Formats: sequence, C-alpha cells, structure tokens
Amino acid sequence: MSVFAARAVVADLRDRIRQFDGRTARDRAVLPFGVPEIDDRLPGGGLALASLHEVCGGGNDAVEGAAAMLFAAGIAARTKGQVLWCLTRSDLFAPALAQAGLAPGRVIYVEAGDEKSLLLCFEEGLRHGGLGAVVAEVARLSMTASRRLQLAAEAGGTLAIALRRLRHRAEADAFAQPSAAVTRWRVCVRPSAALPVPGVGRAQWHLQLVRCRAGAAADFDVEASDAEGRIAFSSRLADRPPEAQLGRVGASA
Repeated sequence: MSVFAARAVVADLRDRIRQFDGRTARDRAVLPFGVPEIDDRLPGGGLALASLHEVCGGGNDAVEGAAAMLFAAGIAARTKGQVLWCLTRSDLFAPALAQAGLAPGRVIYVEAGDEKSLLLCFEEGLRHGGLGAVVAEVARLSMTASRRLQLAAEAGGTLAIALRRLRHRAEADAFAQPSAAVTRWRVCVRPSAALPVPGVGRAQWHLQLVRCRAGAAADFDVEASDAEGRIAFSSRLADRPPEAQLGRVGASA
C-alpha cells in the first residue's frame, strides 16, 4: 500500500470513529440541493455543512473552470451569512457570481500572495465560525492540508469549498491524490437546452460525484445554477427510465 493510500485509510477510520463520539447537531446539518435524484445519494440528504467539499472543472479550459466556479457559487449562495472567497489571482468575474445567486454584498474577497497564504486564509476563515461558507481557489491540495481544512470546518461549523483551479495540463486530474474532503465534484459542460425561439437556453452540466464519504459515486445531468443558486434535474431526462436518469453509480473513491 502506498503512503497516500495509507493516509487515506487512516483518515477514513478516524471519520468513522468520530461518528460514534457524539457529534453535535450542527455537525450533522446538511444543505440539500433540492433535487431528490442527488439528495438521495448524499448521506443525510444534502451536503454536510461543517465539512470540506472539493469542486473542479472537467478539464483545464476556462469554460469548464467557469462552470465549476458557478456550481460552487450556487452552493455558497444557499447558505446563510457572509461568504469569504479566497483567491490568488484577481480574475474573478463578480457579476457571474450574482447570476448564480451569490449577491455582491454577501461576498468578502481575500487575495492572497501565494498558495500557502491562501490556505492559511482558508483555514482561518473556517475557524471564525461566523461565516456562511468559505470558498478558496486552490491549485493543489495535499492530504495534510485537506485534513486541516476539514477539522477547521468542523470546529467553525462552516461549509468549506475547495475550488480546484487547473492551470497546467500536468494538473489535468485534480483528484489524483487522496483527500479528507467529504465530497468531490467534477463539473462538465454540456450543450444548453434548445429553446422554441432563437436564443441560448439554460446551461447544462454533467455533474460527477467522484467521492462521497459513506456514499457512492454517481453522475447526474442537471441544469446550471439559477439566480437563486439552485440547480435542476435536466428536462432531457424527464421521460427516461430511472436507471438511465441516474447514470453511472459505483463505489466511492
């Protein structure tokens, strides 16, 4: 067994032990997507709030990176309170966050000088305990760093989203290394839905739940986040049989 695999096993065992040591109601709170096909696949019926979640695009191009960003923004938009957004490059398009339901007045931006400083800001924001969510645009995330962030999220009772920004082809697989994150999501762009009149319809995404602690991996075709931060089950699948709607379902990584 490799060192990375051994660390992943140890982290998983610690998480299982913690389930028996009286976790608080705050730790067990979840944020549902409001999409039964997805919520039914998540333990507790939604994203664990006091936990770390990872999100990345399906490739290292700007389009799928933007989709991942909007997916993360839509999740953060549905939390209560201010949202801390940590980044190292000042290229975030704030109006796009608003289109995903995250109003400008709710966002506090922190521009760090480097990746190490960004992770420190990420962790401190989570431990603060007074924020609705903390989103950080990270290129790399080691098992040790993810473990610290998971513990910080638990301590502050805050939703943590590590938005993996792929900058080089060598980083094509953001999830190649193990992580302490409760869930890991990959967002791929699909052609938008056709409209009965000329124009561009609502964006479509193919969501891959790559890892889900105490759950199974799965794929979902959805409509992108709306102005309230909510995704919807794709209308393209409305008339398909259940097994075709859910797509691939397998063991969690």
